[in-house]
Amino acid sequence: MSGTLYVVATPIGNLEDITLRALRILREVDVIAAEDTRRTARLLGHHGISTRTLSFHEHNTRSRLPQLVSRLVAGESVAIVTDAGTPGVSDPGLELVQAAIERGISVDPIPGAAAPLAALIASGFALIPFSVYGFPPSGAKARERWLADVALMPHTFSFFEAPHRIVETLRASALVFGDRPICVARELTKLHQEFIRGTASHLADILNEPRGEFTIVVGPADNSMLDSDILLTDAEIVKRFWQSTESGQATRRQIVTMLARQSGRTAKDVYAVIELAKKSGIQP
Repeated sequence: MSGTLYVVATPIGNLEDITLRALRILREVDVIAAEDTRRTARLLGHHGISTRTLSFHEHNTRSRLPQLVSRLVAGESVAIVTDAGTPGVSDPGLELVQAAIERGISVDPIPGAAAPLAALIASGFALIPFSVYGFPPSGAKARERWLADVALMPHTFSFFEAPHRIVETLRASALVFGDRPICVARELTKLHQEFIRGTASHLADILNEPRGEFTIVVGPADNSMLDSDILLTDAEIVKRFWQSTESGQATRRQIVTMLARQSGRTAKDVYAVIELAKKSGIQP
């Protein structure tokens, strides 16, 4: 009889944020597949757990996957943990879960801390519906396309960002999120936990020398955007075009491209709207 794969959520900062069941499972399994064995060792040591760990991360998935599946097929129990939070949420884990399911191996989730939900609860935004995204691409152009795509989501959603890219990402977000309310959660559950609220452009201006881990929650679009067949009316396109042009955050071509993606129109159509506004004298 095959063993069981336990998908165990671990603390996202505060080591006390782990369930009694999770601690029991980590003590009882044959091996713990950890994203970073050194970080997991600190957690296990804090709770007096001596179970053997095995590294399992994005760079060794191909070699580790068959090893872990073989253990499970042989009847051993395996727990998978990541550096923080729930495996599979922007962290390794999905591949092993899929491999286990394909072979009829039991998968048992051990729920616990999750940064997107923790940030959402404190944001004050509508909780349902809610979408979770991972990290935006690191490249500027790819990030712009990614942000334009997620901006089409009318309800509350979240994503992560690294400290050295958070300001740049917020400035790029201002072009497509407009005045949508945003809550930036920094160092969730840790000593210096902080929630900063405002628009993307405002937050980009006030985040000086950002440090720590960031979870960004974007609030729902306003009713005028939700009630429209497209996300941006002509007036909104013109308004955002002039605001973005004045801020100097992107070139004219980049701004038009983003507005086109956000509104579901072609760049040619957006240009036409802007040119018509110019001829009509509709400028700030």
